[in-house]
Amino acid sequence: MRLNPSSSASRCIGVRRAAALQPQQLRHGGLAVVPGTAPAGRHAGGLAPPRCQVGDGPSALEMLRQENELLREALGDTASGGAAAITRDSPEDYWMPSISVPEGVPYQDEYGAISPIPDHDGTDCFRWDNTLWSQQAHFKYRWEVFKNVRQAMLDNEGGLDKFAQGYLKYGLNRGEHEGQVGTWYREWAPGAKALALVGEFNDWNPKDSHWAHKNPFGTFELFLPDVDGRPQVPHRTKIKARIETASGAWVERIPAWIKWATQEWNEIQFNGINWEPEEVGAPGEVHPDKAYTFKYPRPPKPRSMRIYECHIGMSSAEPKINSYLEFRRDMLPRIRKLGYNAIQIMAIQEHAYYGSFGYHVTNFFAASSRCGTPEELKALIDEAHRLGLVVLMDIVHSHASKNTIDGINMFDGTDAMYFHGGERGNHWMWDSRLFNYGNWETMRFLLSNARWWVDEYKFDGYRFDGITSMMYHHHGLSMTFTGNYEEYFGMATDADAVVYLMLANNMLHDVFPSVITVGEDVSGMPAFSRPWQENGVGFDYRLQMAIADKWIEVLKKCSDDQWDIGNIVHTLTNRRYAEKCVGYAESHDQALVGDKTIAFWLMDAAMYDGMSAPGHGPQNSAVDRGIALHKMIRMITVALGGEAYLNFMGNEFGHPEWIDFPRVDTYDTSTGAFIPGNGGSLEKCRRRWDICDAETLRYKDMNAFDRAMNHLDKAFGFVDAPHQWISRQCSMDKMCVVERGDLVFVFNFHPVSSYNDYRIGCRDPGNYKIVLSSDEPVFGGWSNASKDADVVFPAHQGNHDNRPCHMQVYAPARTVVVYGPADWCDKDADRKPHGVPGLGVRDLGPYFAR
Repeated sequence: MRLNPSSSASRCIGVRRAAALQPQQLRHGGLAVVPGTAPAGRHAGGLAPPRCQVGDGPSALEMLRQENELLREALGDTASGGAAAITRDSPEDYWMPSISVPEGVPYQDEYGAISPIPDHDGTDCFRWDNTLWSQQAHFKYRWEVFKNVRQAMLDNEGGLDKFAQGYLKYGLNRGEHEGQVGTWYREWAPGAKALALVGEFNDWNPKDSHWAHKNPFGTFELFLPDVDGRPQVPHRTKIKARIETASGAWVERIPAWIKWATQEWNEIQFNGINWEPEEVGAPGEVHPDKAYTFKYPRPPKPRSMRIYECHIGMSSAEPKINSYLEFRRDMLPRIRKLGYNAIQIMAIQEHAYYGSFGYHVTNFFAASSRCGTPEELKALIDEAHRLGLVVLMDIVHSHASKNTIDGINMFDGTDAMYFHGGERGNHWMWDSRLFNYGNWETMRFLLSNARWWVDEYKFDGYRFDGITSMMYHHHGLSMTFTGNYEEYFGMATDADAVVYLMLANNMLHDVFPSVITVGEDVSGMPAFSRPWQENGVGFDYRLQMAIADKWIEVLKKCSDDQWDIGNIVHTLTNRRYAEKCVGYAESHDQALVGDKTIAFWLMDAAMYDGMSAPGHGPQNSAVDRGIALHKMIRMITVALGGEAYLNFMGNEFGHPEWIDFPRVDTYDTSTGAFIPGNGGSLEKCRRRWDICDAETLRYKDMNAFDRAMNHLDKAFGFVDAPHQWISRQCSMDKMCVVERGDLVFVFNFHPVSSYNDYRIGCRDPGNYKIVLSSDEPVFGGWSNASKDADVVFPAHQGNHDNRPCHMQVYAPARTVVVYGPADWCDKDADRKPHGVPGLGVRDLGPYFAR
């Protein structure tokens, strides 16, 4: 497996990752610019850009002026007089201006066309890794399968685009038949002998006209003409399919393509609901009986994503299941204030068991009814777009719930249908069903599902869950991936699943050009995050899952005075060249009952009685240590862990304890062992925003640092900067010095030793200042290294740690201090109306982006 070079063999060693720009160039949106030439005044666009190098062709300076003019308009400069003009009443309005659009004008997507298949033999992705030639037979085979499926879709279904719009045909849809307007119901159930639609509309007793006809392809079709101008199956009506199976048994099932399913308070099973509002609301209008009309455009694809992973149900401070509208009102402004530019929402697809965290999906096209209606979810997404937030959905196509009555398992009475039959169709660890990705109707169902949520709800992309389980017949269980290519491209690989993922990425990226896909893959499969056109799997990002595991391992096994800095850095940077990753220190996995969050590992019992802020109670050394390392762990993960960053809701402020979904006492079905529940309590299935917001508690310190860290990336764009260089990783001093973009990060993990006049290497000469320090009082620090000192740190020519320049700094114990070009630092920035506490960035910084 080809990885970026890194080594932990030496305690103090300089490590370089490939930089796309020359050492003496700063990055500015793809233009090469000379360091140290930023003027003191503001440019017409609100920024003072460094002087550009102008080469042949169009003027780079003119391009930069055009970019700044667009930025000025986006920020609502009142001089523009346009509809986008805003008032900057808060830092959020300055750093994350909301979008304004004309009243009464609905937003409409512009769809792209499916791209032609490039003419190559399937080895185009090898130009990024020529060692893949050893697996050329597998890649050529995969490419042929992909091309053949695309061609079959074109020949039989009108192409991939139409094939992935099955929701317009299957399930319940309004339409016409022989000149009559009415409701069509179609369901693929090849093993069934007969099928009728039943529900409240016919008193659960089908008439002759309610029985569907089966076509030669196994699809049942039923048309119900309107009566007196009204649908026979009204909006919000409970419905099910009554099916005679191949064995002659009669069963009732929720239609597989149902758009909403609900559970009555006194019932265990869910019911399908015909969701078809007859009235259409005005753009942005939230009305219980009207279809929601989107008002705001999708935000542009972020330069680098800062993802806030969230769960609607547990987002309340109260022990209850929160709603879409409450999340819209309370959580979106909080996320915007923190500086994230994307939210990733979990547990959207309906799941009968709340405690599954949304991963045992029962109804793939239905938004979870626990949190509200489909229209209320749409209103949430539209409001997020108004605030400039990209909205990703955690989509589950890796497996499905085993439920039969309210799921799709054994829908027609057979073991297979959408799934593999027998042992291959069952996941022994997850106790769930596994899809047959080579089945035509399974591909239609899943590809249509992937398009549905982006098309109907305006999601901006997906985190695909459990991809490793999909791509290998062993599902990644009891398997350690060593990097040997035979592990990725052999008989253990499920080529049908990989081709399905390529088709999904092909369809999504072509039809919705701004879409973003993230894959949860722990194996490290090569070409996973390369475009499908190259015969890559097609994801924009891979989740860098090893980082969170490393932090838990480090916190479990040794105290911080024993940390191997080189080993930590190796894990943070151990990713494939030219394949983007989402780095994270912890996600929802570490917050679940049975595990611990980083804050809990660091502070444990001290979080119960030692979190008083100074002046409000006794101070605790364990808390001092925990907060200091909590900030450092997050910052080094952001700086080195990938080209995007993710945080799970509440972990930014060190949320205490764990997530425990409501559970009742039960027994293990295989062993009979008693499994105690928690009495169905929601007490630990919520987020304690009250302690985060309390001025008397120290949770606010970690929250403030997270906010400043995100805004630092807004200003300097370091997270996705191509220049990344580790000049020092010393386990003896516990020091790590990192360059990312124009910034220099100095980490001192030593528990007691601070270093005066510590010489560090850097790329560029000139003056530096502190732009962010974890030691600021607003972050719970001690001001030993503070932007307020306004000290200039001159960097001089002269090799040090294999860097062309060097400067001398003060590195207090257990701190991270970030140095930026002095012209872009302002010690008083956080005292201004737009200021972010603890952040010393002048104006919006040199490379501002949402």
